[in-house]
Amino acid sequence: MRILVLGAGRMGLGAAYDLAHSENVGAITLADLDIGRARAVTETIKSSKIASAQVDVTDSPQVIELMRGHDAAISCVVYHHNLRLAGAAISARVNFCDLGGNNSVVADELALDEEARRAGINIIPDCGLAPGMVSVLVAHGASRFERLDEIHIRVGGLPQTPKPPLNYQIVFSVEGLINEYVERARVIRGGRIIEVDSLTEVERLEFPQPFGVMEAFQTSGGTSTLPESFFGQVQELDYKTIRYPGHCEQFKLLVELGLASSEEVELDGARITPRKILGEMLMRNLPSDEPDVVLIRVEFRGFSEGAERKLRYDIIDRFDEETGLSAMMRTTAFPASIIAQMMARGRTLQKGAIPQELCIPPDEFVAALAARNIKISEK
Repeated sequence: MRILVLGAGRMGLGAAYDLAHSENVGAITLADLDIGRARAVTETIKSSKIASAQVDVTDSPQVIELMRGHDAAISCVVYHHNLRLAGAAISARVNFCDLGGNNSVVADELALDEEARRAGINIIPDCGLAPGMVSVLVAHGASRFERLDEIHIRVGGLPQTPKPPLNYQIVFSVEGLINEYVERARVIRGGRIIEVDSLTEVERLEFPQPFGVMEAFQTSGGTSTLPESFFGQVQELDYKTIRYPGHCEQFKLLVELGLASSEEVELDGARITPRKILGEMLMRNLPSDEPDVVLIRVEFRGFSEGAERKLRYDIIDRFDEETGLSAMMRTTAFPASIIAQMMARGRTLQKGAIPQELCIPPDEFVAALAARNIKISEK
């Protein structure tokens, strides 16, 4: 099979690496606006399967032409390009998935369902970590209950050695990070879909040492399409981001000061956007390439065989010293690669623009994670 990866950043590298090490993949095209960056990633992976290409993802005719001849395409570019790319995939009749990051963009992509069905392809947004991998884990766990009442998802990408001021490092797009912290989170409460403010409802949870007690709080995007998919089936469903204690309070101060605002302000005769300044300062002052860890916890409560039952999935994935891939790259880009390959092999449950929790076979997906040493601990 032939797979196209759009974007040669960290996640593009992770996706291309996994594809290059997958037996069923015969050829990979890694495309970026900066051809030099695409070639550098290709040289880093050192696989004869990979070819580099230059593409402007805002140029739909160029993207459509590039997509043709591939069995699936993965978008590893900033989320606001994904709707245009999904439309291009329909025109090229090529399966498409992306890393998501914005609820409105995802909703617009899913509205392409009829067109995708007519084209005989899949459009599957939000295929990274959270949303992404955890959505399929939710489907996997839910299938083990006769009646499910609660689903609680907790995820965090963190430095293994936290450092002030935020005890955090940049492990993915800083634009996506700010977006998660400022948009409202969608949850199910009392059987109803509602929105709650991000950076609220801080709770404590514990992981094995050296992590110990951590904090988790509301952030946007993590539930993605799960509230609609499980509406009428559960009473409670939510997603919180895991951080080292104190992070939420610190970042909330920045937001409350208006530093995450997208509204321009005038200063010394120039118009500036606080959010852009904040993003730039985070990039300049936070580490980005130190060993990281991804913590995942998904908890279920319901009934099975007439008795109340609880189930917990934990994953702790660390920076891979052998490959040089971060835990965030492994847990974000590898799931997208797995889904792209499943689409290309016709292994999805149905065609169209569909959330992954409804069209990806969960047992097969979990087995593919385990084959990449991303393993679930059950309690």
